[in-house]
Amino acid sequence: MGKTVFTKGFAAGLGITEPVNSPTFTILQVYEGGRLPLYHFDVYRIEEPEEMEEVGLDDYLFGKGVCLIEWAEQIAECLPETTKIIRIRKDLARGLDYRSVDVDESAEEQTEGSKGRREQ
Repeated sequence: MGKTVFTKGFAAGLGITEPVNSPTFTILQVYEGGRLPLYHFDVYRIEEPEEMEEVGLDDYLFGKGVCLIEWAEQIAECLPETTKIIRIRKDLARGLDYRSVDVDESAEEQTEGSKGRREQ
């Protein structure tokens, strides 16, 4: 499973039936028609995070849809603290076709979790 395969599954989970493609050359693909709009970004070619202002990133991040951002580390300073990080890595120990998927807590959840642990 790669990034686009993950996004196709995510879109299907939202009820989006149109074909999902990687936005490599367009930076953004918008999919509507599901329970929520899906905004699929590929920011690999972004050289400076400020370039995302031209795309209107904040409108998408704080809108009514879901954002999936490939190469998000390129624009980490633009992302809110509530951002979930999903990492898809090749698992070469298992073979060329295997991937591992990790989901990190948001910065906000890490802070709330440590508060809860201190209070116990």
